[in-house]
Amino acid sequence: MAKYMIIDGIRADFDQEKNILQVINSVGIHVPTLCYYSDLSIYGACRMCMVEDERGSLIASCSTPPKHGMVIKTNTPRLQHHRRMILELLLASHCRDCTVCEKNQTCRLQELAARLELTDIRFPNTRKPQPIDDSSPSIVRDPSKCILCGDCVRVCNEVQHVGAIDFAERGSEAIVTPAFGKKLAETDCVNCGQCAAVCPTAAIRIQTCHNTVWRELYNPKKRVVAQIAPAVRVAIGEAFGMKPGEDSIGRVFTAMRMMGFDDVFDTCLGADLTIMEEAQELAEKLERDAAAEASDGSNVENHCGGAAPEEAENASGRKISFPLFTSCCPAWVRYAENLHPEVLPYISTCKSPMEMFGAVIKEYYKEQDEKEDRQTVSVAVMPCVAKKMEAGREEFIRNGVPDVDYVITTKELIRMIRESGIRFDEIDPEAPDMPFSISSGAGVIFGVTGGVTEAALRRLVKEKNTQTLRDIKFSGIRGMEGVKAAEMELDGRTVRIGVVSGLGNADNLIEKIKSGEEHFDFVEVMACPYGCISGAGQPFCHKVDKKERLKGMYKSDNAAPIKRSEENPVVYNLYHGGVLDGRAHELLHVHYKGAGKPQE
Repeated sequence: MAKYMIIDGIRADFDQEKNILQVINSVGIHVPTLCYYSDLSIYGACRMCMVEDERGSLIASCSTPPKHGMVIKTNTPRLQHHRRMILELLLASHCRDCTVCEKNQTCRLQELAARLELTDIRFPNTRKPQPIDDSSPSIVRDPSKCILCGDCVRVCNEVQHVGAIDFAERGSEAIVTPAFGKKLAETDCVNCGQCAAVCPTAAIRIQTCHNTVWRELYNPKKRVVAQIAPAVRVAIGEAFGMKPGEDSIGRVFTAMRMMGFDDVFDTCLGADLTIMEEAQELAEKLERDAAAEASDGSNVENHCGGAAPEEAENASGRKISFPLFTSCCPAWVRYAENLHPEVLPYISTCKSPMEMFGAVIKEYYKEQDEKEDRQTVSVAVMPCVAKKMEAGREEFIRNGVPDVDYVITTKELIRMIRESGIRFDEIDPEAPDMPFSISSGAGVIFGVTGGVTEAALRRLVKEKNTQTLRDIKFSGIRGMEGVKAAEMELDGRTVRIGVVSGLGNADNLIEKIKSGEEHFDFVEVMACPYGCISGAGQPFCHKVDKKERLKGMYKSDNAAPIKRSEENPVVYNLYHGGVLDGRAHELLHVHYKGAGKPQE
């Protein structure tokens, strides 16, 4: 017999719903919430989602499981009074500079205040002022705007396993802060920005530099060149009324030229370069592994060419065979530096696509800059806030000049487009500039979890036909699961591959590898759940819309005439007579110096 509830007089059937709130949502009723986030544990602190049962009791819909025959009301005078009082008390201890706040018109607290017509605050703000923490290159903390919902604490602890922030003090003195009052830059924070992504106010927000980019655009002595990351194309349109997943990259090129950028490129070309180098590293690792097996474990050098062995030992003396880990995600690299330094020798030496393309851009314009007495300014538009940290790392600064000067997020570009008065949904799409105007579908799918792996497999398989593409597609590396495993035949050898998104999942997988429970030859890691489509620099959306973004990335890949990185003629020209001729390792590889906080 079907189970059902009666909600405001409407029958609502339920089956797998974990709480009353999900059942309420299924019948088209939106109960206000501030601390509820479906991907996180139930906290139940804000009490905004209270509903009234048939006995007149108030219950929290987010933490109460549904029961057959339950009768509840979501909108009564008592509930309205209750919700308004909670909001009024929150606003009484909250900064009210709404018109100049970064989250103006996208703030959930502001949205609920307008929905409940809360126009007067009767109570004075007695909260002690707290200093703004802008020490991080990626994130800014403003405690005056914190409503103690705990979303940031839970995502940092439960999803990312970083634990850089938590609650401190009690009662009215409670705050969210790093331990011992430290600044964020002094913690194990990896700059992923997922705390900022889930924050309903602007208590945690992204460091911005788009105003500085405007000044560079206005300077006639500067040549401002931009690259746009793959995942930007399927999210930016949401801010202008377009559907999630709709590919808007052509409109992005148009808008950025209208704003004054001299040349605009697609970072998918950088992704193609990454595959050329990283797939080669994987091929060399597999050859060494095969040689070691044939010689019964004789010593061989690791993939970095250094002294670290292919095998390590865990605490119990058991031999550990580490895989080759990807290096595209800077938050993952920082996480490894901070919490798993033992895997650093096994992370690919390839730079990220952004940094590879940044090095190529600076080299390409060097001679032209000298002739024209100009300076090339390299700007990267990224879905990821950790890229701001990456651009400032000393490993990516050559002769005192960074390969990427500024990183702006998708949300910052949206602001710039709005400041310019450009009607994004009405402009015609254009193509990227020459000579870096061609990229492959393999480069596009870098923006989703499993995309790097799929692109590498397309490069390494011998059979370059449509059926092979289908075999890779259905091998198990696609999808939004946090951990995926697949096996592929490469040169007569079965290669085991792991695909991980979310640093908590990466942490668990590393522990399984170290214990011998799991074995992989290659592991792709992305810090943000579901990949770059969920980067903290993207417009906020829920999981259902992230699925549409993922679909949009694969649609763009399907429409690409070139499917494999090695078939890109621009890539060929860069290696043969271009800036990479004889300099590929110098410009495209990196050895991290362990700039993260060492493990104690």
